[in-house]
Amino acid sequence: MPRGVVPRQPARTGRQDKVRVPRTAAGSKNAHVGTGAHARPGRGKASAAAPKGRQTGKAKPAPRSPAKLKGYNPIAPDRVAEILKRLNELYPAVTCALTHASAWELLVATILSAQSTDVNVNRVTPELFRKYPTVQAFAALTPEQLEPDVRSTGFFRNKSKSVVGAAKKLVAEFGGEVPDDIDRLLTLPGVARKTANVVLGSWFKKAVGVVVDTHVHRISRRLELTKQNDPQKIEQDLMKIIPRERWILFSHQIIWHGRKLCIARKPKCAECALENICHAGDKTWSTVEMHKGATG
Repeated sequence: MPRGVVPRQPARTGRQDKVRVPRTAAGSKNAHVGTGAHARPGRGKASAAAPKGRQTGKAKPAPRSPAKLKGYNPIAPDRVAEILKRLNELYPAVTCALTHASAWELLVATILSAQSTDVNVNRVTPELFRKYPTVQAFAALTPEQLEPDVRSTGFFRNKSKSVVGAAKKLVAEFGGEVPDDIDRLLTLPGVARKTANVVLGSWFKKAVGVVVDTHVHRISRRLELTKQNDPQKIEQDLMKIIPRERWILFSHQIIWHGRKLCIARKPKCAECALENICHAGDKTWSTVEMHKGATG
């Protein structure tokens, strides 16, 4: 053999002898190729053989949470009563945060509070009511005239139409007085159940329903008092489990709780008196099991 010429080496796969290497089921790329000392793993992401300790067959169901195993009921009367008791200790005599001196002023402030904060509304309304002191003064306006005065509350065009429209209807049909029943209140432009409940509860002291604003919506779900997402359905759930004599105060307390401790972006769970009976899935600190579905 001439110097420097190396004889051809047999292929490790055995293809030089037309040897067919059997593949694993389904022709997996992860199968071992070759035999004997020349066997090598395939280039797939994982070996065909199951890793040691991996279980095959049907997966076992995830274990249920200890709370459910113990028959946990988030709306059990004892738990609801404990929530109400602790809210009383935290916020014993809270009232509506919107500044007002009459049913009309409260109605206007509540309409303006949609998609805004009570603090912002309270900055706007003193000058607004000084400029237009009566329902009749508002009724004499066009929505366009009112827009500059309420612009900072957001959605000012729709809010101006609602306030002026409500004023005109009150003057034309109700003698300029805000009605004290929900059916007539709901006929006013811009007034839905939340606004009607605020006026009836905070001014007329009538517990007709539960106010469901963004705070009540979010915290009621975090406390697992409801699984609903629609405000009217949430209200119906709360009305079933909260005593009627607590409907008005409960809403105020939850709203204040949402501002002070149960803040949407970063709740202050370590400071909260409800912490050990709250299983919210998005808690920032917890001494109890958290439930994934309990979020606002």
